[in-house]
Amino acid sequence: MKKILITGGEGRFACTLKKYFFGKNIFYMKKNNFNILKYRSMQKRINQIKPKIIIHLAALSRPLDVHNKRIDQSIDINIIGTANIVKLCKFNKIKLVHFSTHYVYPGEHGDYKENDPLLPKNNYSWSKLGAECSVQMYLKESLILRVAMYKTPFLHKFAYTNIKSNFLSHEDVAKILPKVLSYKGILNVGGNECSIYKFAKKTNKAVIPSKYNKKLNKILPNSSVNINKLNKILNSVK
Repeated sequence: MKKILITGGEGRFACTLKKYFFGKNIFYMKKNNFNILKYRSMQKRINQIKPKIIIHLAALSRPLDVHNKRIDQSIDINIIGTANIVKLCKFNKIKLVHFSTHYVYPGEHGDYKENDPLLPKNNYSWSKLGAECSVQMYLKESLILRVAMYKTPFLHKFAYTNIKSNFLSHEDVAKILPKVLSYKGILNVGGNECSIYKFAKKTNKAVIPSKYNKKLNKILPNSSVNINKLNKILNSVK
């Protein structure tokens, strides 16, 4: 296997990924030895490991309010940090696999294809689209994964019956990732479209159904993505 370096090695998804994706050529990097805001330090580590692929997981995600309260932090980590990774990959001729989010789409009607127009609705998704901008400049050697992913078991007491998406669990995405590493371009990653309540019920039988008042216009009514391209890839590697 080619040497693979993974940023954000202490993050929520990385902790799950380690259970399924590991080996002597896979290096999970912590912030203290691979800080995406310190380019020279990263270059030294690249010189030591000599990876052929970087999987970029390091990002600021939750709580979502931090992207409003600490705009500087959101910009630094998600946008500038990713731009640094892109420059590093370009200079060292490394393939980049970048984790983005399905929330870069408008989230109104669902079934968004990879080439559909993008329109983030909050600062978090704007920061992720900002990250994508630099990756797009290196897209011939990159893979952008627009992932619909949610940590399970579902932790909230209530779940909406009238809000839809097509989330996958961290475990499901971890199992898919090795199968798509050889591809380049943009790829939606998600499951079957359903209500948030139906998704939550799979891992939390006690969750209570609730209806969201769509007039409040704070939550995307349908953020599901089209996964036809993903399914073709997965079917071809079985």
